[in-house]
Amino acid sequence: MTIVLKPSKADKALASTEQLLIADGDARLELDPVSGLNKYGCGPVPDPELLAFGSSTASVISTEGFAVADRLRQQLLEAIVTQSRAAVYAREMQRIRLEWLSLCELNDIAGLELVFSPSGTDIHAVVAGYTGSGAFAPALIVMVDANETGSGVASALAGQAGIDSRAVEVAQIAVRLEDGKPRPAAAIDADVEGLVSKAVASDRRVLLILVDQSKTGLIAPSPGCVIDLHRRFPTNVEVLVDACQFRIAMPTLRAYLEQGFMVALTGSKFLGAPSFSAALLLPSMTAKRFRKRIFPGSSLSCSAKVNWPPDWTGAGQPDHAVNFGWLLRCEVALAELRRFRAVPLTATLDFMAVFAQAIGQRLLADPHFEALPAPLLDRRPLLEAKSWDHLQSIFPFLLYAPGPTGRIPLNREQTLHVYRQLPTPGLMSPLRCQLGQPVLCGTRHGIAVSALRLCLSSRLIIEAATHNDKGNAVIKNGLAALDKTALLIQQSKP
Repeated sequence: MTIVLKPSKADKALASTEQLLIADGDARLELDPVSGLNKYGCGPVPDPELLAFGSSTASVISTEGFAVADRLRQQLLEAIVTQSRAAVYAREMQRIRLEWLSLCELNDIAGLELVFSPSGTDIHAVVAGYTGSGAFAPALIVMVDANETGSGVASALAGQAGIDSRAVEVAQIAVRLEDGKPRPAAAIDADVEGLVSKAVASDRRVLLILVDQSKTGLIAPSPGCVIDLHRRFPTNVEVLVDACQFRIAMPTLRAYLEQGFMVALTGSKFLGAPSFSAALLLPSMTAKRFRKRIFPGSSLSCSAKVNWPPDWTGAGQPDHAVNFGWLLRCEVALAELRRFRAVPLTATLDFMAVFAQAIGQRLLADPHFEALPAPLLDRRPLLEAKSWDHLQSIFPFLLYAPGPTGRIPLNREQTLHVYRQLPTPGLMSPLRCQLGQPVLCGTRHGIAVSALRLCLSSRLIIEAATHNDKGNAVIKNGLAALDKTALLIQQSKP
């Protein structure tokens, strides 16, 4: 006989764990009524049968991560019996703030501030707003092409997320050539230097955004270029490092902050937490400047006062809104970071190198694929390459189908069709796979093309390090995901 336990009244005081994990976001978290997935192709519960190699877009929560979220929900249920929700929420936010700083080894940096936000897009918006706050002329926002960061970021910076559109001007720099290959770093840096110098000559404020890493694993503009501009124009140029992929090691994170750069992080890509778990790190001098300016985000979703440091006067709205879903998502991100940091560095380096070699060889040998060139992840003079984050973890590639006179690139619609079929079992392949969403990458032979991305996440590295097969199972699964992609291409007709 099966016994069904009904939820107690206390349990009903909070939504279920799976409901909380998708609560209090925006349309990006809404589940499709047919597939049960959000726009990133992820659901709110673990999916252990899925070969998950799409962490450059978003990640399905792990079994361990879901257990962490469920435990926190139980703790919240017990706490709100005797305390107000606002008090419980504020206390948990401060606990998470301290744990983020501790896990990132940043406790000792004097004056460092941590601001919480639903997403990286919201972080960009609030930083842009502060940069332009009270300025006599519109601030110039210099960023790489939105194809490499996200269209939502460009929209937010342009004034569609609560920022006065007259306070900022957005300039996007192309990082790829017309055929999708990366532009030379010197050309990107020259464009950035020209825009920044011209704006400073007019005494305008500038927000210079350095992406580390982009959707396809690029760093742009170069750290050397950004360091030079920041030193030349310290009163005009603010720097935000878009590290929302969280594909940076702790020494790299510290090095950016010690340069006086802000850093945006999210837990939903490399770390594998559910979407909408972001944080902004503000170095002391930047925080002091921003504290003197009028808070710009009255209509931003990160404007609740509890998201800001306790002593940050003037920032945020003194409301009593609570977002327990955000707490659960951040708790998962912290747990995944803790697990990843427990992996010995040598094990991480060894596996990433072997994985890159296996995937690179397969992409090179298979006529259905063309790997996009991957420039070295060079952060000099910021720091030398000594940790895992100088190794490639995002592998972008174009799709090709055989034709009567040679192979033909799949266009963007066909690539999207292949991508959407990957998680669905079929007659030709019962496997269910997930890759990173297509990224626009110019044209080939007059055909507009997009690249799919096969990605390593912290979860896959942990899996490789904790098994006795030296990561062979993870590599085998990655190759299987490419096998299924090739089969789906064969079904397409260019």
